[in-house]
Amino acid sequence: MNDKKAAIGLVALIAVIVLLLGSVFIVKETEQVLVLQFGDPVQQITSPGLHFKIPLIQNLKVFDNRILNVDPPSEEVLLSDQKRLVVDTFARYRISDMLKYYQTLGTENAAVQRLYNIITSTMRSELGRAPLPDVLSEKRKELMLSIQNTVNDETSRFGIEIVDVRIVRADLPEEVTQATYDRMRSEREREAREARGEGEELSLQIRSRADKDRTVLLSEAQRDAEIARGQGDEEAISIYAEAFNRDPRFYAFYRSMEAYKKSLANKDKTLVLSPDSDFFRYLENNPAR
Repeated sequence: MNDKKAAIGLVALIAVIVLLLGSVFIVKETEQVLVLQFGDPVQQITSPGLHFKIPLIQNLKVFDNRILNVDPPSEEVLLSDQKRLVVDTFARYRISDMLKYYQTLGTENAAVQRLYNIITSTMRSELGRAPLPDVLSEKRKELMLSIQNTVNDETSRFGIEIVDVRIVRADLPEEVTQATYDRMRSEREREAREARGEGEELSLQIRSRADKDRTVLLSEAQRDAEIARGQGDEEAISIYAEAFNRDPRFYAFYRSMEAYKKSLANKDKTLVLSPDSDFFRYLENNPAR
């Protein structure tokens, strides 16, 4: 009998310990807890530490208390100037009201999907009112702030606060990028052809001027040479005339020597002359005649 009572007492003690352990839970600093009783929220716990609940009746729904990231898929948007961009965005958020979050979304997957839709539609709407230069300049910060505020207005009813929204990358669509590349390449090739054409034209002009200058210089040199030759001939004639006037016989002798020199300069040349030719008079023993 005593053994039976002891066994019952042990079981009761174990049950009490289990119930006590089941009623105690610890909330971490990175967590916030919603206490549910038969599925209905009865308490929100945001402070870390040791807390209690009613075993078997109440259960816990734990949510992250940290700032979370969401990375929506890339989206092609049409800007106000009809330019198309493929935009990749990034957002950071936190659960500001876990009761709303639980009642409207329930799970993190549902929350992420809803954020994808809200961020994408808001971004498409805001960027659709902006031209391309605004997206690529300092005005991009204003666009991001406007997108963040608009998204916050939408997500507040889900108990979510958007901390930041950023455009990670904004690229032209692939077909537009290829077309732009082809256009730029054609433009560079055209500029290269124009540069080569201008270079060839400039080279032709330089050669033309050089040929002209060469012709002018040669003409001037030839003219100067003719003038110098004329002056030399004139001076030579004057000298010859003066020599002839001073000593006609010596002048005649000198001219004959020059004639001999020129006539006999070519060894292969043969002169056929009469012995009585006046050409040989200075070769005779008595050239006085």
